[in-house]
Amino acid sequence: MTEIDLSGIAFYAPMKSPKHPVPSGDREMARNLMALLAGGPPGQRAPLSVELVSQLRIFDKEGRTSRQQDLAAKSDFEVDRLLQEMPPLDLWVTYHNYYKAPDLIGPRVARARNIPYVQIESTRAQKRLIGPWSEFAAKAHAAADAADVIFYLTNQDKEALERDRFADQILAPLPPFLPFASLPKASTGLGPMLTAGMMREGDKLASYQLIADTLGHLNQDWRLDIAGDGPARAAVEALMAPFGTRIRFLGQLAREELARHYEQASLFLWPGVNEAFGMVYLEAQSHGLPVVAQDRPGLRDVLSPEGQYPRPEEGSLAIAQRVGQLLREADLRHTLGQKARRCIAQNHLATSGSAAFWSAVTPVLREKSH
Repeated sequence: MTEIDLSGIAFYAPMKSPKHPVPSGDREMARNLMALLAGGPPGQRAPLSVELVSQLRIFDKEGRTSRQQDLAAKSDFEVDRLLQEMPPLDLWVTYHNYYKAPDLIGPRVARARNIPYVQIESTRAQKRLIGPWSEFAAKAHAAADAADVIFYLTNQDKEALERDRFADQILAPLPPFLPFASLPKASTGLGPMLTAGMMREGDKLASYQLIADTLGHLNQDWRLDIAGDGPARAAVEALMAPFGTRIRFLGQLAREELARHYEQASLFLWPGVNEAFGMVYLEAQSHGLPVVAQDRPGLRDVLSPEGQYPRPEEGSLAIAQRVGQLLREADLRHTLGQKARRCIAQNHLATSGSAAFWSAVTPVLREKSH
C-alpha cells in the first residue's frame, strides 16, 4: 500500500458522544474508534489528530415529528458553524447512523470540504420509512447514500446495506474490536460468575429477568457478581433479592476496575436480548472467560464459535443447564476460555481493526487527493 500522510480526521457520533457522561457500549465503541483512528494508516509518520467536531446529539427515542424537526433545525446551525470553524481535515468518520439517530451533519460538511465521508455501523431499515420515524429514517438513508465507505460490524447489518447499496460505494467488514494490541491477563477462573450490563428498562432489563430465572433453576453452589448501574437498578435488585448474599452488586465500574473482576471470574453470564453485538463479550473472552449467552444474530459475530449457546426460544432452563455444566466442569471452562482468547487475538484486537479500516479507506483518500 502506497504511503499517505494525513493531518487529521473529523469524528462524529450522532447517537451518543464519546464524552457523554453515561457509560454504554455505544460510548465505549466511539472512544475505541477515536483511539484506533489516531494511529493512522500504515506509514503514517506521526499520530493523527482525531477531532470530535460536534457533540450535537441527534436522537429521537420516541418517534416524535416535532423533535425530529427541532433536531434538523439545530443540525443546520451546526453545519454552518463547522463550515466556518472546522480546521482543514482529510476525512470525516461518523459512527452509528440509523433511523433514530441519523447523521444530519457529516454528509453536508464533507461534501462542502470535498473530503471522503465514511460511516461505521450504519443500518438501513426500509420499514421505518413509514411511521413515526419516517423523516429521520429517510435522512438516515440519505446519509448512508452519501458515504464513500460504509463499515458493517455484523453480518446482520451487511444484508440490508448490500440490498440498498448506493451506486459504487464500498461496503467493508470491521469486526468489533478492543482498544489494545495484545491480550490482557487471563482469568484465574476461581471466582464467582460475572455479569456486566447497564440497568435500564427494555432489552437490558429483559436480560436481567432471564438471569434471575436462570439462577432459580440452578441446584448447585454458585455466586454472581453484577457490574452495572442505571435507572432500573431497583428493578434489578428486586429480581435478585430472592438469592440473598449469593449476589453481589459492584455498581458502575471503570474499565480498569472491571478488568480486575474479569481476572477472577469463573464465567461470564449475559443473555444478550437484542444486543447489536456487545463489547462486554469481547472483554470477557479476552480474559479467557467462557460466555453463557443466547444464540442471537449480532452475538454470533463476536462469540467464540467453539461455545454452545442456547436458542432464545429454549428459555432460561437451557441457559441454566449450560451454566450448571460449566460450573461443574473446570476443565471445560478452561478449554473454552483459551479458545475464546485465541478468537479475540485473531479477530478482535485493535491491530485487526486498524488493518480493516485503512485497507478500505486508503484507496478512497488517494483517489480524492488526485
